[in-house]
Amino acid sequence: MADVTVRGWLARNRIALIAAAVIALYAAFVQYAWGWASILSGWRDVGVLKVFLALALLVGTYFIRTHRMQDYFPRETAGRFLWLFRVTQIHNLLNIMLPFRTGETSFPLLMRSEFGVPLAHGASALLVLRLLDLHALLAAGGAGLVAATGYKPWACAALALFFVAPVLVFPLKDHAIGLVRTRAGKRISALMDQVSDGIPGDLPAFLRAWFLTVLNWGVKVLVLAWILKLMGVDPIAACFGGALGGELSSVLPVHAPGGVGTYPAGIVAGAAAFGVGTGLATVAKAGINAHLLTIISALVGTCLSLILPALAGVQRHRTSN
Repeated sequence: MADVTVRGWLARNRIALIAAAVIALYAAFVQYAWGWASILSGWRDVGVLKVFLALALLVGTYFIRTHRMQDYFPRETAGRFLWLFRVTQIHNLLNIMLPFRTGETSFPLLMRSEFGVPLAHGASALLVLRLLDLHALLAAGGAGLVAATGYKPWACAALALFFVAPVLVFPLKDHAIGLVRTRAGKRISALMDQVSDGIPGDLPAFLRAWFLTVLNWGVKVLVLAWILKLMGVDPIAACFGGALGGELSSVLPVHAPGGVGTYPAGIVAGAAAFGVGTGLATVAKAGINAHLLTIISALVGTCLSLILPALAGVQRHRTSN
């Protein structure tokens, strides 16, 4: 009976146990390779004020995300910004801590439970927002490529065209989706149905979603590139490449629990791809510190999402379909 109970407990908590084991192994590896004292000493060179400014800017992006979500679901979330902030932070933390993007499934479930958003519509909206996220992230990283060319006119023009591409394509969305449906198989057609359901119905709503997405990722990539620069990564193009690589590792499916290992590796790979001029050991240590900063910002944001609604006297109103 005891063995059955233990096996049941292990089965129920296997994801948490795997995550804990991965984090423990990662911490041991960092200690063996460089030592945590050596890693954390990098913050002394940055300075307390700059660290707090970077942390405040990263936490500020969570409020931008919440505003984007409220603008996406204005009727369901009207007057409940702080509670929506709590939902988005729970979703964000689960996304960070759970492997292989499994935390994404929490968003449509939370939106249905707390705001009565139909499950399919919540999933469709999330899919479109993630596509916008990927575009904005690549556009922000493209600034590093432009810097690497010495800001040549053709590179600036190419980045500008890529930057505004979603706005230019939006008026053609119905034609493009219909064309894909007629030429693709059932699975792709079903995916396009989801995309169509998640796209805002008019251009002003789409422009707001696009602008808030660009603002969110622009601030985050700039802050991370700045921190990498302060920690010795050079040139600036490599800093943008590192920030892009780290964030892509968290957006794409290949994502370890908490991003341990994969996020700093993404920073190293991105910096190397953009022509890093400093040693990879310096980049790796800077990447670990940048990752710690993102984790701390997520925890601070989550704490705020628990405290602010209580301070404002916001009550929970669950709605279900």
